[in-house]
Amino acid sequence: MRVTLYGAGAIGCYLAAHLADVPGIELSLIARGASLSAIRRNGIRLITYQGEREIAAFATDDPASLPVQDVVFITLKAHQVAPALDGIASLLGPETMVLPPSTGIPWWYFHTRGERQLPRLDPLGMQWAMLRPERVIGCTFWVGADLSGPGEVYAASDAAFPIGEPSGLPSARIDRLHDLLTRAGLRAPIRADIRAEIWAKMINSLVWNPLAVLTGVTLGELGSKPDIIALAAAMMVEAEAVAQAVGASMMTPAEKRIAWTLRAASHKMSMLQDFERGKPLEYPILHESIMAMRELSGLTTPIIDRIYALLSLRAPQPS
Repeated sequence: MRVTLYGAGAIGCYLAAHLADVPGIELSLIARGASLSAIRRNGIRLITYQGEREIAAFATDDPASLPVQDVVFITLKAHQVAPALDGIASLLGPETMVLPPSTGIPWWYFHTRGERQLPRLDPLGMQWAMLRPERVIGCTFWVGADLSGPGEVYAASDAAFPIGEPSGLPSARIDRLHDLLTRAGLRAPIRADIRAEIWAKMINSLVWNPLAVLTGVTLGELGSKPDIIALAAAMMVEAEAVAQAVGASMMTPAEKRIAWTLRAASHKMSMLQDFERGKPLEYPILHESIMAMRELSGLTTPIIDRIYALLSLRAPQPS
């Protein structure tokens, strides 16, 4: 089985470190710059609470040099996907499984549910046309990881990668993917309602990332302030109302999701990590996602809008 991780950030390196040792897998990592050089020279270094290890991995900056792949994980930031579409498309055949980023509501959200496209999230329909929704496997990347250097990833807690067909139906390919991730030592439960997982991940990012950037503190410090928790809960109420209005369900109550998030007390949200490094932030996809869905629902999200107005003054937009 040929598998490509398109992007060598924290998630791409974390997945590569697990998949590289699976027998029968031909693994490739698409990287560039310092990450490409570091992986070619030293492989990937994975650091967890269980210890650390180094893993050899093949990396290239030329996706067109690779054959058609069986699985492509797009492990890029949302704003990096459009410029990479030609490279990603060069890896795809009729049977390739594609797992897009899970930061916001995905462009394929209404595939098998009316085939409605979302111009806010996929301008000109380029991802729909080039990646094709029938190739997609839904996945949420629940990974509390950070790049401590090029090709070096630190994971503060266990990760999960719930997967599911957009149709919600069983399939041979979802079983193959589940088997692959399980053999890599990853937790990848198959979900009949992957959209519920997507909403849970999106709302988590929508709420905690801006609060982290605006305050500059860890999740533990955010959780120590009752007023901050109340603000987070109010943002969740608005977002969940939109989700339910477009027919989505929430798998667990907001209170449990808040408690689960705050257990990673020492973790800095990924957007705060990028802010401290002067990198472009991924928040437009989050706000655009909730706006795209609320336009369909007829609802408003005034608290979320105010928080993102503050964030837009503090942080640069991705170019």
